[in-house]
Amino acid sequence: MQLPTRSFAQFVQDMSAVLQGASSNLMDLSVGSVLRAILEANASMGLWMQWLIVRILATTRAATSSGVDLDSWMKDFSVTRLPATCATGLINFSRFSSSVRGLVPAGCLIKTGDGSQAFSVVIDISNQFWSPAANGYLMPAGVSNITVPVCAQNLGMQGNVAAGTITMIASALPGIDLVTNPGGLTNGRNAESDSAFRGRFQNFLASRSRATEAAVGYAVSCVQQGLTYVILENVDASGAQRPGSFIVTVDDGSGNPPASLLASVYSAIDAIRPIGCTFAVQPPILTPVTVMLTLVLDSTVQPAPVISIVEAAITEYINALPIGMLLSITRIAQVAYRASNLIDNINNITINGEALDLTTAPVCVIKAATVTVN
Repeated sequence: MQLPTRSFAQFVQDMSAVLQGASSNLMDLSVGSVLRAILEANASMGLWMQWLIVRILATTRAATSSGVDLDSWMKDFSVTRLPATCATGLINFSRFSSSVRGLVPAGCLIKTGDGSQAFSVVIDISNQFWSPAANGYLMPAGVSNITVPVCAQNLGMQGNVAAGTITMIASALPGIDLVTNPGGLTNGRNAESDSAFRGRFQNFLASRSRATEAAVGYAVSCVQQGLTYVILENVDASGAQRPGSFIVTVDDGSGNPPASLLASVYSAIDAIRPIGCTFAVQPPILTPVTVMLTLVLDSTVQPAPVISIVEAAITEYINALPIGMLLSITRIAQVAYRASNLIDNINNITINGEALDLTTAPVCVIKAATVTVN
């Protein structure tokens, strides 16, 4: 419903017209007069009442509500917002002297150089230095550095810090002198946005009482944020034709989703699959690519910084490609031009040694193995 709202000036004009029309004498409505002040006070109250009405109308509809109001609206349908996730990555602890044994306990804190972001060491039983008895990572005598996993204390994208920015040890670690992150931290995501939440709710309504592709897709999208998937019908896990069977290929952006994620997706699909139908959930087939190109720069431009920026931009673009998406040479050129306005021209673009677009099967995902910019 579109409300016929008025501005402050319109409120004052309307009241002035009614007042003058009801009086046989000329009213003093000049700025600063007592009567003008009364009308303006009433107009302010009218604006406040109008704002309350607009707010109430907005919060009673999913299309216009936001934040906690949208959460409350969706909760009536048992649909909840996907939560934020913390950034994860690897941290390297090192020391000047390795004559004695050192310990990095689980839960110890480290921070970025400016102290704005904190991270804690998490348990990884597959790490060769992990010791359950010590509840931490043991650094034996003779070993000067170890690499351990960490998780951001603050949820969301703010934890996705760049390489080399974590340099402060915030917990007492005797015998440990330095800390740094050789690579950037990733996987930190903000809570699901209002627009994404509304879009998923539309899929929720479209999937009720149906065992359709939309219903399967909705089940997958509710497992966690950042998933891409492809659904192939009437095929089995080997790719052979099989009526009544379907296969779901899922990726979390890494190209190698963990078994726990695949199990969660399987459970979500199993709850809505049609009776008598079989299915399988699998990770994508990883297709590594080697990209090479040559930049033409002005003679006054230092090439190293531009090359570094372009390599990072192309790598990020390739690694973000969803399942089944082709890698286009012209798109690589576009990404490079967008990365730096100092580029005059781009030559000799090749993908895996050929000047051709790379097309993959629907269950494959492309990841950057090497990006070389000359």
